[in-house]
Parts: sequence; structure tokens; C-alpha cells
Amino acid sequence: MNGTLPRLLAALTAIVSVVVLAACTAGTGAGGDAAPVQLRWYCCLGTGEQADQVKAQQAVVDEFNARHRDIKVKLDVVPYNSARDTLATQIASGKGPDIVGPVGVGGAAAFHGQWLDLGPFIKARGFDLRPYSEGAADLYRIGSVQEGLPFAIYPSTLYYKADLFEEAGLAEPPHKYGEKYRWPDGREAEWNYETLRELALRLTVDKNGKDATQQGFDAGNIVQYGFEPARDDLRYQGSAFGPASLDAGDGKTVKIPEPWADAWRFFYDGMWKDRFIMTGPVFETDRFNGDGAAFFSGHVAMSVNFLWSTYGVAGAGPDWDVAAMPSHDGRTTSPTSADTFRILAGSKHPDKAFEFLSHLVGPASNKLLEAYGAMPARTADQDAFFTKLGAQFTNTVDWQVVKDSVRFADTPHSEAHTPKYNQTLAVLGTYRSRWMTKDGLDMDAELTRLRAEIQKIWDR
Repeated sequence: MNGTLPRLLAALTAIVSVVVLAACTAGTGAGGDAAPVQLRWYCCLGTGEQADQVKAQQAVVDEFNARHRDIKVKLDVVPYNSARDTLATQIASGKGPDIVGPVGVGGAAAFHGQWLDLGPFIKARGFDLRPYSEGAADLYRIGSVQEGLPFAIYPSTLYYKADLFEEAGLAEPPHKYGEKYRWPDGREAEWNYETLRELALRLTVDKNGKDATQQGFDAGNIVQYGFEPARDDLRYQGSAFGPASLDAGDGKTVKIPEPWADAWRFFYDGMWKDRFIMTGPVFETDRFNGDGAAFFSGHVAMSVNFLWSTYGVAGAGPDWDVAAMPSHDGRTTSPTSADTFRILAGSKHPDKAFEFLSHLVGPASNKLLEAYGAMPARTADQDAFFTKLGAQFTNTVDWQVVKDSVRFADTPHSEAHTPKYNQTLAVLGTYRSRWMTKDGLDMDAELTRLRAEIQKIWDR
């Protein structure tokens, strides 16, 4: 008995020592002496590669790293022109980053199915979406997957030249959604694309001062056009008449949405029949192509475009303003460009990545948004943004119109994923060029051929 007790005590002492050592080791890790989690932020599938932007992004990383002992972030800046291919290679090799952005819906669509669903993290962390503009979160939801958190948004509005309306004796377009347009004779009309067409005809003027509604109008010598749609992407152009998708819903059948078909007919007839929209060859001339956007030339009365077109809008003169988007078939849509940051589904540390993502769209957002020149999705930050933006111009602009447009954003988004994404875009680009340069086309036949051509690609 006397020999057994010392051996028992020794064994207990050894066990306690092991437990204490293990507890101390665990405590050391919790205290931050263990290696921190390494995250990589990948830029630039969108904006972000300019020197001042890189500086701002690195400052955000440095501030975050200084405050977090358990997470260290590295900024990886890849030039835009090679960023997509580089990211694809990294993902394929199993060496993809954790966070990617800023990137828009179209840029993200090239990597469809590879983004982490943030829905469970939003719920688990209690991330509050209430401070953001109504509908902003939906811009980053693809099907049932919440790919991103609200960050930077660029709604579409109707840009117009007030001086040209005054010269024609016409009231300016409505600034408030739901308001009607009032004609000089007191007649009121729904603010829709039919009303816009009537206005555009009166605001299209030839070298002799006749407008497109008058006898003797010289369509071969137009000096001022009434309207310019967004023409760089047929999907965006179509969504101005109503949000939709080329995907019928089963991931394999192509459909031409009715609103898009209506928009494309409006575009084509406006160029070749009614003549209030410039044709492709006219659009390319120095007189009308003002720094890449016809409205900037000062010779276009109305134009639909994103908020980011303010970069060159001063070229239109000192009398421009923004108005509400017209409706189509009773529905109003403001196609909205939306940038944010996304987490790759293959991230080894999704919880930590979400923590950094929350920082980017939260405490760091104002610094980044200023560097990107983007409108904040958070409503409380929008007044300061527009005050600074408005200071760039001598005219007074009704920025409330832009804020109000967010709730009419296109959902589903015009740039959302479709099967054979890049090949589909190439076909749309071919038809866009064809419609802009060739008169006398049967648009019903064109739309039938377009659908069949895309379907053939999807069937491969």
C-alpha cells in the first residue's frame, strides 16, 4: 500500500502537467501568439488599379492588419486587362484568393458558381442591411445566392439639357417618379417611352431649324438629336424597358424577353425610321461622339446612362440635369451598375474573409468609395457624396432623382450570368453593330435569328 500511493500520486501529477501544458498552449493561441490567418484581397476585375486607388486600398489593409492580431490581409493588384485570366488560372490551380473586388455583376458572372453564398454569414453575424438603399442588396443576389454586400451603386437616370427644352418651348421631364409630363397645351401624359418619343421628335432638329415632326425636315442634315439610349450593351438597353434574362429559367433555353424586344425595336426605329436617335456612323463622328458618349457633345437633348457618366457630362454645357426614368407597360426600371467585393467559395477561411469583407463595406467604405468615385449604397453617406460630386459642376443638379432611382434597379440584373456567357455577349455585340449600321431590316426576323443563333451556342 505504501508503495502504491507514491506511484499513484506521481501518475496524477504527470496527468495534471499535461493538462496544464495543453491549456497554456491553447491559451497562447487564443492570445494571438499563434500564426494569424492569412487572407488575400485580389484586385482588379473592375476599378482599383490607379495609383491613388492602390494607395487608398493599401491604407485600408494596413489599418485592418494593425487592429487584428488573428487576421493578416495581403493586397494583390493585377492590372484590369489581365485580371480575369490571371484569376481563372489561380482558381484552376487551387491557389485562388479569398476576397475579390471591387467587381460588378458582369465581371462576377464570368466566374459564376464560384462565389460564396453570404446569406448564412449575414444571418449568423446579424449583419444589418437596413442602412442601405431599398433594393440595394438585391443587386448582388444571383438566384438564391447572396454573392455580395451593398457597396457601390450607379443608378441610371435620364440626363437632359434644360436649355434645349426651353428653346423648344417644352417643359422639362419629371424629376419625381410617378409624376406625369405636362405638354404646353396643358395635356398631361404618363412619363413613359411613348411620351419620351414624342419629345425626342420635337427635339430633333435639322440645319434649317425644322424638327422631326415638321414638313420639310431634312433627315440627312440633323444638327441636334432628341434622344440617345445606352448603346454599348443590348442587355442594358433592353433592361431600361424591363428587367429580364435571356435564360427562360431552365438554364438551357433561350428566350427574347418582351421588354427587351420592345426596347430593341424602339432603338432601331428611332435610328432608321423616326430619326431621333443617331445611327452608328453618325455616332462615330467627331461632332456627336463627345468623349465616348453622345450626350457629352452637347448636341443631344436626352440620354439614358449610369451615374458614372458624370465623368464627362460637363461637356454637354452648363444646363444639364437629371430626370426620372420613363416607364414601359406600367413598370419603371433603372438599370443599375453595382460594384462590391465577393468571397470565393474555395476560401479556406470564409469566416475570417467575411469579417474583412464587412470591414470593406463598413468602416473602410467611405475611404474606398471616394477613391473609386462611387455612390455609396448606404443612404446615410449619400448626401456627403453628392455634395462633393456637385461641387465639380457650375449648374445645380437634382441628385435626389439618383437616390430615388435605386428602388427601381433591374432585378434580375442585365449582366447576370447566362449559359455560354462570353459567347452570348459576342453574338449580342454582332447584332448591335448590325442594327446600328444597316437600314431596312425586319426586326421580327432579326429577333428570331438572334434567339436561334444564341440557342445554337447554348446547345453545344
